[in-house]
Amino acid sequence: MAQLKITQVKSGIGRKQNQRETLRSLGLKRIHDSVVQEDRPEIRGMVATVPHLVTVEEIS
Repeated sequence: MAQLKITQVKSGIGRKQNQRETLRSLGLKRIHDSVVQEDRPEIRGMVATVPHLVTVEEIS
């Protein structure tokens, strides 16, 4: 199954509580942090909540 490399590019400070919690749930703590997650609908939904704060790359 494909994987996603998710990188935080903007801060969660001043954002809504659910967006900050979503960043934390993805495993992101600070700007330029990257995590690799499985490409699942749950992860895609989290990324869709904070598309302005993260970048996503597909890893095969």
